[in-house]
Amino acid sequence: MITAPTIATVRAAVAEARRGGARVGFVPTMGYLHQGHLSLVEEARRRSDFVVMSIFVNPLQFGAGEDLDRYPRDLARDTALAAGHGVDLLFVPTVEEMYPTGEPVVRVVPGRLAARLDGAARPGHFEGVLTVVAKLLNIVQPDVAIFGQKDFQQAVLVRRMVADLELPVEIVVAPIVREPDGLALSSRNVYLSPAERVAARALSRALGAADAAARAGERDAARLLATMRDILDAEPAVRPQYVELVDPATLEPVTTAVPGTVAAIAAFVGSTRLIDNVVLP
Repeated sequence: MITAPTIATVRAAVAEARRGGARVGFVPTMGYLHQGHLSLVEEARRRSDFVVMSIFVNPLQFGAGEDLDRYPRDLARDTALAAGHGVDLLFVPTVEEMYPTGEPVVRVVPGRLAARLDGAARPGHFEGVLTVVAKLLNIVQPDVAIFGQKDFQQAVLVRRMVADLELPVEIVVAPIVREPDGLALSSRNVYLSPAERVAARALSRALGAADAAARAGERDAARLLATMRDILDAEPAVRPQYVELVDPATLEPVTTAVPGTVAAIAAFVGSTRLIDNVVLP
């Protein structure tokens, strides 16, 4: 595996792979890798011949008072995991490498799709996300890029950006990977105390209950939302930020759940903010 700290090294290595006829896959991450990230690598490996992963904690997507400084980092561990799971090129830039003149003046503004859900809860977050994703896609120039469903609003916005800006890359969204008890894997799970870790299972239980009700024929959004909220409200350590049923393309709330409707939750468990979702049948 090549470890590349600079943009020039990435471009040279990708160009060399392309000269050999390789199809290039890309997995952007913020590191502190877990099996969810590694499942994205596996998907990239299935769809390409040369897999690039980036590890970059992007300051543009963190707001005031958020966890930029304490976001978990372990580059040595991440490097070993990436190498062991078939990554060919690991891009590990510094902030100065990505933003050599400081914060960029020109950014990607996401518009109305970022006005709800996580975008409403974290103003400016998706502008930072899309700006760095656009820059990374331009640096790597992959044929296919893999994102995770857990950050489903991010995936919707990235797909829309790629379509609107005519970027020549296929965007694939891979399923959520969960712990055996249902908790969605997240780098932020490390923040949870043992008691909070138990309480956090309420998110996946709530989504599972909505999924089961939909499979049984329930289509009324108000009743499905009430089912989810009852489960979350039963856990004192869980403080919901939003509980919604939304259209998967517009992210607008629905009154009737149809196949493909997304049930989405964001909640604080202790001081840790977690998100999760499920696509209803």
